[in-house]
Amino acid sequence: MRKSLSENLVQAQGLVKTFGAFRALDGLDLHVAEGEVHGFLGPNGSGKSTTIRALLGQLRLNEGQADVFGLHPWRDSVEIHGRLAYVPGDTSLWPGLTGGECIDLLGGFQGSMDSQRRDELVERFELDPTKRARAYSKGNRQKVALVAALSCDVELFILDEPTSGLDPLMESVFQKVIAELNREGRTVLLSSHILAEVEALCDRVTIIRSGTTVSTGTLEELRSGTLTTVEATTGHRPAGLEGIDGVTDLQYEDHPHGVRIRLVATHAAMPQAVAAVTAAEPTDLVVRPPSLEQLFLEHYQESGPGVGAAEPAGGES
Repeated sequence: MRKSLSENLVQAQGLVKTFGAFRALDGLDLHVAEGEVHGFLGPNGSGKSTTIRALLGQLRLNEGQADVFGLHPWRDSVEIHGRLAYVPGDTSLWPGLTGGECIDLLGGFQGSMDSQRRDELVERFELDPTKRARAYSKGNRQKVALVAALSCDVELFILDEPTSGLDPLMESVFQKVIAELNREGRTVLLSSHILAEVEALCDRVTIIRSGTTVSTGTLEELRSGTLTTVEATTGHRPAGLEGIDGVTDLQYEDHPHGVRIRLVATHAAMPQAVAAVTAAEPTDLVVRPPSLEQLFLEHYQESGPGVGAAEPAGGES
């Protein structure tokens, strides 16, 4: 069971940011509660990285209000950065330094590093800290940034495509580490293109499009307005399915053990539909709520202006 969430650590309302004629943020809203892992989703060009840069005090907004820990990102950036850790999607390191030296430098820029935890994460991410950074692959450079950030004793982690370049095994390690931090009560803002990662980790999700928030809530809340698939094998056809408002795409197929049934139902129709199928004594019953990927794609079936277009330098996603 998820723990109850407290007040917002991050609040952004009506954010607008333009780069010349390009409107990277167009009234975006984002609220991250203390103690949650919050997924931040959108295709390249939707405004995710621009939003994060604004929260980090790296750029000035044209309009709107944002605060982190109740502080102003631009005026109070030093105090804010002492209480958070940040991982970008593409990490540049000092080529002549070793990975370990880079970790210590990066960790010194944000929060307070726990040296014992640093060593533990180096081992878990299978990183050789004695190699020079110039010899690292993109994945290893990303590991350096992750170890440096996740070793810090901070209240908030802002992670912008943090597993970019990692192989599936290291992505799994990352997920375990984030889950552990969350159980300790840490707050995470996670921008990721890996929807399974977001679905596994996040308490709530915000989906943005063309610099505007199009949906936010728990997965359960986001799924409440969508269709769920039900598949079952029963000894006979359930009675009354055809008459339930909200049940569509009803299919029957003869099966050696009875009848194979498939249907889709709205959230409101689910109790009646499942009750009707259950009354027919199913030998198997599978209910498939829409995945996060389906929810995400639903918001992008009709491409809006600017979707998928690259932002200017410094606001690529």
